[in-house]
Amino acid sequence: MSVQMYRYPVRFYVLSALIPWAFWAVAAYFSRLDNSSDYGLAISSFGLLGLCGPIFVAAFFFLKDRDLLEDLKGRIFNFQETKKIYIVITLLIMPASILLAMAISLLFGYSADQFTLAEQLSFSSGFFPAWFFLLLAPALEELAWHSYGTDCLRQRFNLFNTSIIFSFFWVIWHVPLAFIEGYYHNNLVLEGLIYNLNFTISLFVLVFLMNWLYYKTGRNVLVPIIIHMAANTFNEIFSTHPDSKVIQTGLLLIICMVVVYKERDLFFKRESFAT
Repeated sequence: MSVQMYRYPVRFYVLSALIPWAFWAVAAYFSRLDNSSDYGLAISSFGLLGLCGPIFVAAFFFLKDRDLLEDLKGRIFNFQETKKIYIVITLLIMPASILLAMAISLLFGYSADQFTLAEQLSFSSGFFPAWFFLLLAPALEELAWHSYGTDCLRQRFNLFNTSIIFSFFWVIWHVPLAFIEGYYHNNLVLEGLIYNLNFTISLFVLVFLMNWLYYKTGRNVLVPIIIHMAANTFNEIFSTHPDSKVIQTGLLLIICMVVVYKERDLFFKRESFAT
């Protein structure tokens, strides 16, 4: 099926921003009260509802159009015609890049203790365990971004511009999370400009790599879910120094530039959907 059937990018992205922001504004309010500990369940619940916002929007469009729903069913777990190399890259690119980044950091005097498992995650999530959000968020997000969101941009733009536009949106989409006390993005703000800039660049790089593999695997929605989940997990499972995450972004940026150059037809021709 052609992505031309995914016709409502403005509606999708406006609703996918406003609905989460409304819920996260409430969560931020409760998190900043003097007795915020009494509202742990409310903070977590509104945070979770915000994460679910985009997938509710995507579901609305799919339930209105039987053809779109059939298209989604046919590609969500489709690995039959996928080259094995893309499956391998999907599974290994995030863990391999963070391990290599930590190894490189040793050359600059950073501790090998980074390779030990972290005793706890770098953020809290209120009532629910932090691991719950760490693993659930990628699935909820990508079931929206790569079920409807990417294709509805792709029907108007080439893949390069689609990736750029979505990356800007995704960076802005995360901003309200920085106001929820204890959340990852709130802690990130406190770490300083360099690490915030690294997070921003890492989102751009992640989008390009996910979109590349998404189309190379026949628009398989499970692929970006795996990559996003691995990115979250392997940046938390080890005692990684923040500077090693900067190195990882640099490594992935180099890979991304090579991919875009090698796959020029895929990224710059509107009609290209080659797998």
